[in-house]
Amino acid sequence: MTGEESETMHPGSGAAPRVRFESKIAVVLREDLAVWQKLNATAFLASGVAASEPGAIGEPYLDGSGNRYLAMFRQPVLVFAGTAEQVRAAYERAMTRGLAFSLFTEPLFTTGNDADNRAAVRASPREALAVVGFAFRAERKLADKVLKGLVLHR
Repeated sequence: MTGEESETMHPGSGAAPRVRFESKIAVVLREDLAVWQKLNATAFLASGVAASEPGAIGEPYLDGSGNRYLAMFRQPVLVFAGTAEQVRAAYERAMTRGLAFSLFTEPLFTTGNDADNRAAVRASPREALAVVGFAFRAERKLADKVLKGLVLHR
């Protein structure tokens, strides 16, 4: 274990210890998005967490034949959904707490490259951003405060 995780046992279950991470990786999405938009935004948002949180990434994978696969997050990624108002409120809670996070706004569904994506975000002041989602990795208690009122995506 890395010091950020701990094991908990389920008494009498005979099951292997369950790992409890001291942080959460969360993706927050507006629930009214089309499926393709949710998937697209989730992929982009998760890449921001992966790029800025090196401790979140585990070791590369190997299969039984020796084939190598890319490393992934070493802990679950929880995807939350809410109304536009709930997502905006969670965004504001993240901002006021100084949380670092990746951001996806509505105009990014129509751009085709990184430079245009950054220009689209830069074109709007904070209060006018059409936030459709954001993602972060934070200590559990802080994450829970930011995520208040949202539900796990189904």
